[in-house]
Amino acid sequence: MSEFFSKLFSPDFMPHGYCYLWQPGIVWLHAISDSVIALSYYLIPLVLIYFVRKRTDLPFNWIFVMFGIFILACGTTHIMEVWTLWHGVYRLSGVIKAFTAVVSVEALALPSPTQLRTANLKLENEITERLRIEAALQRAHDELDVRVQERTVQLANANEELRKEIVERQHAEEALQIAQSELAHVTRVTSMGELMASIAHEINQPLAAIVTNGNACQRWLAGATPNLEEGRAAVARMISEGNRASGLIKEIRAFVKKSPPQKVPVEINDLIRETLTLVSRELARNQVALQTNLAANLPALAADRVQVQQVLLNLIMNGIEAMSANNGGSRELTITSEPSQDPSGVLVMVRDSGTGISPQNSDRLFETFFTTKAGGMGMGLSISRSIVTAHGGSLSAAANTDRGATFQFTIPTTGETSL
Repeated sequence: MSEFFSKLFSPDFMPHGYCYLWQPGIVWLHAISDSVIALSYYLIPLVLIYFVRKRTDLPFNWIFVMFGIFILACGTTHIMEVWTLWHGVYRLSGVIKAFTAVVSVEALALPSPTQLRTANLKLENEITERLRIEAALQRAHDELDVRVQERTVQLANANEELRKEIVERQHAEEALQIAQSELAHVTRVTSMGELMASIAHEINQPLAAIVTNGNACQRWLAGATPNLEEGRAAVARMISEGNRASGLIKEIRAFVKKSPPQKVPVEINDLIRETLTLVSRELARNQVALQTNLAANLPALAADRVQVQQVLLNLIMNGIEAMSANNGGSRELTITSEPSQDPSGVLVMVRDSGTGISPQNSDRLFETFFTTKAGGMGMGLSISRSIVTAHGGSLSAAANTDRGATFQFTIPTTGETSL
């Protein structure tokens, strides 16, 4: 046996080529045929190994492995057939054939019927379980579809309700704006009624001047030698005073006119002066000393002229009324205008020397219908804050350190500069 294995690779036999008398046609026919067969045998195991690795669930996959080894060994025997055409190593060729025979027996050792039944039962159970899982997945999918449809309907209903609420809220906001506009108009008319004596005095001044200049003009023209130059001057003064009276009436009419808000560039200093003209009689009647600190070159406001004038009138009249109970004390009203940085606009302050603001009333000062005056409606400050807020500004109040109170508001600008 030792001699057999020691000469396993020895070519001490006559090669097959001698059997074929070394005829090239026969030799190469066998060589090429065996080579192609060997190549085919070598490719089959690769496919089997790939199949087994991909299908890990296959039972008895070792059969495929043994079959692959058997095919590989068969291919090797054909390689040896080619080799022994020129080299007589028949011992090695016989060993390879013996190995192929052993592997073929192992590959043909099929599983027993019991093993096959067990594997078949296991496969059926796996199929049943897979079908059960697929059915459960289908039920879950159907339930999910139903829930999605129900949720979609719920969301659609909620969206419709939300849309209705938004529409109702818009209608309510529009109604509130209309009511606020109506209330502001009523407040302006009421304020104008309280200032009627002052307005009558302001209108009476240019009318009296017109009468005086008219009489003077008659005298200049009735002389033996009419003084036309003086007559023209008197007529010019009459026209000027008439225009003054007309302008005052137009301002009052615009103030009490019921019209929708309209934001235009407004020069705050001019508006303060016009408002002070309306309350000049009240200032004199209540012996109030007026001081104005109006900054120059203030930017123009983007505001509704009538509404801002209403805020100014409310704050000034509140200051005058707060000082009316100041028996014996000085009554000083200071109005200041200056640039504001945050927001970029104009700051207006109305400072009085009246009774001031008590701590218990400071939080309720701007509440609707809250008032500390005997005959007050409690609407002026509430409307004023609503107007300022609608313009993008703010209105606040604070007690002075000595006496009285200061109300101040800011309104944004248009970006233009007012002279």
